[in-house]
Amino acid sequence: MALAAPSTEPATVLAPGVTLDHSSRWVSIHFDEPRPVLSSAVLHGGLVRTRHWLNLKVIDNPEDGVDHPADTLAEIIQRQGWPGDTVAMMTAASMQSLRLRAAAIEQQSLLVAVTSGLANARRVGDRAEYRHLLDPVPSVGTINLAVISDLSLTPCVMVEALMVVTEAKAAVLEEQGTRSPVSGALATGTGTDALAIFGRDGGPTPRYAGKHTLLGETLGRLACSAIADSVTGTGPTFATLPLKPAGEHP
Repeated sequence: MALAAPSTEPATVLAPGVTLDHSSRWVSIHFDEPRPVLSSAVLHGGLVRTRHWLNLKVIDNPEDGVDHPADTLAEIIQRQGWPGDTVAMMTAASMQSLRLRAAAIEQQSLLVAVTSGLANARRVGDRAEYRHLLDPVPSVGTINLAVISDLSLTPCVMVEALMVVTEAKAAVLEEQGTRSPVSGALATGTGTDALAIFGRDGGPTPRYAGKHTLLGETLGRLACSAIADSVTGTGPTFATLPLKPAGEHP
């Protein structure tokens, strides 16, 4: 896998202490202070703390064979002078597919960032190409998504948030009529999606993030909007969504 050619654009302040760097080569978000994050990232995945998130664009070239993605990411991070604890993902999707959707719940910000491509769309349960537990499966994500919250999120709530955004992804692909080339059934994602949920120390601590809660509702709406516009190439790169008034139905 070869790296995409870089381009430079000025960094954007998304919120106090949160800065976005977006180019044709990567999407990165830097935090002034370390934040807890739960992710499926190639580098520093799992439940960790970090000051930086990286979504790196690569060129998927079969002639390159299987690279060592974690090593590639670590090299880029070191070269750019980014923190060594950076949580990093890879994708072959265009960085022009970036969509950010934001909202505020009781003065606490909530943001969803996503890049997408559907080259390897799959339905959950499709027959896999790699038939052994230790096969070197490609790690280049196609729908990569990060949730950034000013809330103090427990590990349980982070897992619940991952469930919500995963359902949002499946719902959008169903609405778009995206089908798996393996089974022909409606796709629920791609074969290499990656997700990350960021919280913040010292914020309000919600007990739940499911679909019965305002947090779950808002997170689902942001994720659906970001993924749908990213997949279709529509809508602005950044948009703020208002909360639904109490009692309003879909």
